[in-house]
Amino acid sequence: MAKYGFIHDKLDIKMLVLYLLDRAAGPISPDLLTELSLRHNGVEYFDLIEATAELVTSGHLRLDRDGYSITEKGRDNSAACESSLAYSVRSRCDGDMAKVNAELRRKAQVRGEVRRTAEGSIVAHMALDDEGGNLLTLELLCPSEEQAQRMISGFQDRPEALYHQILAHLTAEQEEEEEG
Repeated sequence: MAKYGFIHDKLDIKMLVLYLLDRAAGPISPDLLTELSLRHNGVEYFDLIEATAELVTSGHLRLDRDGYSITEKGRDNSAACESSLAYSVRSRCDGDMAKVNAELRRKAQVRGEVRRTAEGSIVAHMALDDEGGNLLTLELLCPSEEQAQRMISGFQDRPEALYHQILAHLTAEQEEEEEG
């Protein structure tokens, strides 16, 4: 059966995957890589899975718990082969990756995890960073993992609001003292 679009064989799929991951701001989950790749005509699911597995085996990609990331070998090959991808494919990938990278950067800057102390207590650990470094780190003792996870979810939904409220509270007392 004739394939439509600019992706025709496994080599084209490999170039597409390398191109995407070369532009990623961090590791990409297998599901997201699949979604981004299948948007292009000519990419079929099983061909994508096979091509991606071969890229991992050959050392072009790395797969760990955070997802797929490109290796230096993969970057070199991506740079050498990117002009082989059609301009329309590259443009579409660049647009897709701009959105993905914004989410990846946000995820990297707003973190939270449930920790268990040596004494067995449960702590919600939350952190907010910007390009310059850490803005806020907050650890709260929690009665259960469920409550810790709820706190982390609330923090991740609106970390800037909490940060600004803390700053407003901390500086309001100083301003009242200065005025009085």
